[in-house]
Amino acid sequence: MIIDAHHHLWTADYAWLQDPSLARIRRDYTVGDLRAAIDSTPVERTILVEGGRGDLAETREFLRIAEQTPEIAGVVGWASLTDPGLAGTLAGLDSPLLVGVRDQVQAHGDTYLDRPDVRAGLAAVASAGLVNELVVRASQLPSVARAAAALPSSTFVLDHLGKPPIAAGDFDRWRDLIIPVAAQPNVVAKLSGLVAEADWATWTPADLRPYVETAVEMFGATRLMFGSDWPVLEVAATYAEVWDALTELLGGVPGDVFGGTAISTYELELK
Repeated sequence: MIIDAHHHLWTADYAWLQDPSLARIRRDYTVGDLRAAIDSTPVERTILVEGGRGDLAETREFLRIAEQTPEIAGVVGWASLTDPGLAGTLAGLDSPLLVGVRDQVQAHGDTYLDRPDVRAGLAAVASAGLVNELVVRASQLPSVARAAAALPSSTFVLDHLGKPPIAAGDFDRWRDLIIPVAAQPNVVAKLSGLVAEADWATWTPADLRPYVETAVEMFGATRLMFGSDWPVLEVAATYAEVWDALTELLGGVPGDVFGGTAISTYELELK
């Protein structure tokens, strides 16, 4: 079973899409568009991840869509980590398709994950049997390592390898920051979103190679997942181009990276 562990659906009115640089992806993206995108690859199932709307209504809508879409095996929904009633909020969602929670941590300061109220939210997510999904900037990676160490019973999923500064070419700094994160056994990382961090116009697989190779070295295949980050990837590439780049860099389609890790991490029940 080949799984794309990270994609989105959205409508053109999302606030963050109003940035002029994102005009090429400022449109509605539907399940039909998703099916057209994965049709050129062997992908059979996907994980739908919250799209930055920051609204529980989006999470509920995504769960409804997933119930009607066989390709979507699970949903990582949005909820606020600082919601004092988060446990009740999550209980109210009550869907077997909800596999994780992601707040927009990248919008906050570098020590946001150290705050007691945020740590309480992370603990509430773990207590609900859900994965803590983290979208962060590279400068926030030290706080990811600290949070993972403080909450060993939680599973953390690091999106986009922590958004390495690929376009800037600052590989050494990112490597130093990712090492303590990878040292935490309860952190799984996604090989996702890398083309969006590279130069959109000129990137090649060679630009991604040191980051992918380091991720394989540090996390190992059993703690890595393939994620397309579609449709964000369309700022720089097609779905097929990202698939081709990652399979080239990984030397094929290793079973853990392209399915097994997602199944175990999100505890997916696939038919």
